[in-house]
Amino acid sequence: MHIHFIQHVPFESPGFLLNWAASKQHSTGFTKLYEEAVFPSPQSLDWLVVMGGPMGVHDEAEFSWLAAEKTFIRECIDAGKKVLGICLGSQLIADVLGARVYRNPEKEIGWMPVSVLHPEHPLTQGFPSSVTVFHWHGDTFELPSNAIRLFETAACANQGYVIGNNFAALQFHMEVDAPLAQQMLQHGREELTDAPFIQSEATILHLTETHAAATQAYFAKFLDAFEMI
Repeated sequence: MHIHFIQHVPFESPGFLLNWAASKQHSTGFTKLYEEAVFPSPQSLDWLVVMGGPMGVHDEAEFSWLAAEKTFIRECIDAGKKVLGICLGSQLIADVLGARVYRNPEKEIGWMPVSVLHPEHPLTQGFPSSVTVFHWHGDTFELPSNAIRLFETAACANQGYVIGNNFAALQFHMEVDAPLAQQMLQHGREELTDAPFIQSEATILHLTETHAAATQAYFAKFLDAFEMI
């Protein structure tokens, strides 16, 4: 199986996703939009994974490649490919499918629990009632048509969704490990303001050591199930 990643910035890489792909002997490819906006043929890939980034889905005036990226996501959807979105990626998929993407009332930055809404669903089977995951977002989305909402938090109702067997989206980051968390902090620590759902840098680094391995184990279950359904 071949997985193609769209990466928006150097400091939001696939992280654990690459470990999972290697463990399955899946091949990987990249479109790194901060270098060159070149997209492969949808027929050349099995999965498209759209990563996160600090920009928003409506920032086409500043990031001219956003329009082409949305077109490519639409082409992969129409070609019946599996599409997974992480954070900005989840918002881009929602936007492409006609759902509204907008500013969330509160930013969420740090390690906080998400409630698992459908433990019977194949993607979250075996999950506990809540999982502590890494968040870094200010925007959110309405659910696209036919989406099943999988996760929520106190600050944001729509934290993840699945549509049929081919499209899944997570607004949070289950792929984060310690080096990736440090890179994100290096490039975004000015966002760590005093707010109800924003943690300090020291707290984030401590909780990364506490929670990253367990979160990745649940992410592996999620990815295994997404591959099988």
